[in-house]
Amino acid sequence: MNDAKPYFAHETAVIDEGCQIGEGTKIWHFCHIMPNCTIGKKCNIGQNVVISPEVVLGNNVKVQNNVSIYTGVTCDDDVFLGPSMVFTNVINPRSAVNRREHYTKTQVGKGATIGANATIVCGNDIGTFAFIGAGAVVTKYVPAYALVVGNPGRQTGWISEYGHRLEFDENGQAICKESGEKYQLDNNKVSKI
Repeated sequence: MNDAKPYFAHETAVIDEGCQIGEGTKIWHFCHIMPNCTIGKKCNIGQNVVISPEVVLGNNVKVQNNVSIYTGVTCDDDVFLGPSMVFTNVINPRSAVNRREHYTKTQVGKGATIGANATIVCGNDIGTFAFIGAGAVVTKYVPAYALVVGNPGRQTGWISEYGHRLEFDENGQAICKESGEKYQLDNNKVSKI
C-alpha cells in the first residue's frame, strides 16, 4: 500500500486531524495546521505559519512566513498573503472572556494581495484582485480592484489583475500597462472588459 501524500510537509510541520490538503501544496518549517482546515491544490505555506481550525484556503494560495490565519477566514483561489500579515477574528478580545462562539468571518476574494505586516480586522471582506499595501490596517470592506494603504486603511486608487495602478480616462476606461487588459470604472466599481 502506498502511503505517499499528494502534498509536501516539512518534518517540523504539525498537521492536526481532519485536514484536507490539495495535491502539490507545500507546507514549510514550523507550521501548525490546526484541525479541520481545507487547503487547496498548489498552495505554498511559508515557515512559521499558523492556520487555525476550519480555515479554508483555495487553490494556489501563497502564504508567506510568519502569517496567522484565524478561524473564520476564507481565502479564494490565487490569494497572496504577505510576510507577517495577520487576520483577527474577535472584535473585542479579552484574555479572561472566552469568545470562541463569537468569531467574525472574513472573506478574501480571488486574486487579492495582502502586503507584509498588514492587519485585517475581522468582518471586513476583501474584494477580488484588491491590493492591500504593506502595513495597512483594514477596518472596512475593500471593493474589488481597490488599492488600500495606511492606518487606518484608505483607498487611494484602483489596481489591475497584474498589480499595476489603473489610470482611468474621461470615459472611465483604463488599460493595464503589463497585460494590456482593459478595465471600466462605473459608479465607483471596477470591472474588466
